[in-house]
Amino acid sequence: MADNILYYGDNLDILRRYIRDESVDLIYLDPPFNSNATYNVLFAEHSGEKAAAQIKAFEDTWTWDRSAALAYQEAVEKGGRVAQALLSFHGLLGNSNMMAYLTMMAPRLVELHRVLKPTGSIYLHCDPTASHYLKVLMDAIFGPRNFKNEIVWKRTSAHNDPDRYGRNTDTILFYTKSDKKTWNTVYVAHSERYLRRFRNIDPDGRRWADFDLSGAGQGPARVFGERGLIEPPTGRHWMYDQEGIDKLLRENKIHWTSKGMPRLKKYADETPGIPAQALWDDIPAINSQAKERLGYPTQKPEALLERIIKASSNEGDTVLDPFCGCGTAVVVAQRLNRRWIGIDITHLAINLIKRRLKDTFGEAVHYQVVGEPVTLADAQALAEQDPYQFQWWALGLVGARPVEQRKGADKGIDGRLYFHDDASGKTKQIVFSVKAGHASVAHVRDLRGVVEREQAQIGVLITLQEPTQPMRAEAAAAGFYESPWGKHPRLQILTIEELLNGRKIDYPPAQGVNVTFERAPRAKKAAGKQKQLELE
Repeated sequence: MADNILYYGDNLDILRRYIRDESVDLIYLDPPFNSNATYNVLFAEHSGEKAAAQIKAFEDTWTWDRSAALAYQEAVEKGGRVAQALLSFHGLLGNSNMMAYLTMMAPRLVELHRVLKPTGSIYLHCDPTASHYLKVLMDAIFGPRNFKNEIVWKRTSAHNDPDRYGRNTDTILFYTKSDKKTWNTVYVAHSERYLRRFRNIDPDGRRWADFDLSGAGQGPARVFGERGLIEPPTGRHWMYDQEGIDKLLRENKIHWTSKGMPRLKKYADETPGIPAQALWDDIPAINSQAKERLGYPTQKPEALLERIIKASSNEGDTVLDPFCGCGTAVVVAQRLNRRWIGIDITHLAINLIKRRLKDTFGEAVHYQVVGEPVTLADAQALAEQDPYQFQWWALGLVGARPVEQRKGADKGIDGRLYFHDDASGKTKQIVFSVKAGHASVAHVRDLRGVVEREQAQIGVLITLQEPTQPMRAEAAAAGFYESPWGKHPRLQILTIEELLNGRKIDYPPAQGVNVTFERAPRAKKAAGKQKQLELE
């Protein structure tokens, strides 16, 4: 079994079915919430256009409906502090979308508490809209005494919000399972103003500055070598005992003022920085110029996850992200030699994460995907259950990106794949049509019209059914696209069964020329082999 696991499905079901009690060291989650909003996944265009295509990943996900009411009833009937919290929320919020969101989060947070080790930590990333409710819910599940920090992340430098102060921060709630948490102090760089203090230079070129050696409060005198017994300033005490003073003297860490008073001598190259505080204003959000930008709207910077993972886990530990989206936590965990578990409810996200892992680590990353169709029967079941998920999954099999599902937009096109095959730098494209139901020769003719309209080089029809002879004849009549690598059928029909058996699109080699997705930066050094992941 692979060391790392990527699950497709509802994280509540995945947690209950697959993840063992107390098997996870660190949890990071950024659950989507924004009332009256649609969540879109964005893919940058590579055809020279500035507009971005959008895919609806979540639409009206957290609304108070029959399923939310049933989930609420189930949670309340279980009793306990979580039930008390939900009853109080309902008295305040009523049958609202916020109540639906909290009802959805409650059982998931209970499961996350179950799978977390006694030494584990959880970081819940949210915006101020729901953070206060979530903190009460977290107190009910993890206990108020295990609340460690409300971290405020300054995600943008400025934000123009009419009639209010600019909303430019997110909240990260940091809890532990117990007081035995894993903790590694992480440091942030000193400010330029602080570093300017190190203006003195030793003969060996080391920069240093002097600092007060005393602290507030009364204390005894200390012996400072040949200078003898020296009293601390009035109302102060020496911050080191006699043994510490002797050590500073041996290491030439005492600076003497013109009045003969000792001060602490610090070298600039000795300080790792200052311990990270609860205000994180040194990690910028993903912007349009960021190398790691993938076009995913809720993508968080790798530096943010790196700080969390370094602080609250060690190499070989297991990191879980139950709403993994574009996979930032997964990628950073891999780079930092942690095992990982990622869960997402859309094939769109799963395909994006797989592409990102390949771009970043190449063949050095090893993982298993659970929940994706692996047989024709699986694919047929997915197509019947959710045609959009089937479409996203099918396009993922060929490395294509879905197009925006908007009325009147990209009519007849379900996906696109871009490539370069000559020195001109001109972007070429393949357009896709995915058919989960009955396919006929009319669909092939329609695709041929789309190829001509879009001036695409190749069109591909992906179908669950075996194509008929008239369909194959119609495709063959479209002729060929010629590239430096030879002739490629202009219209191609691929069945799901063929794709599952390894068949590929016939087009110029994608290695080094496929530009369909934003490419994640290549890791300088891929992570090595990790320990086996414990599952039920």
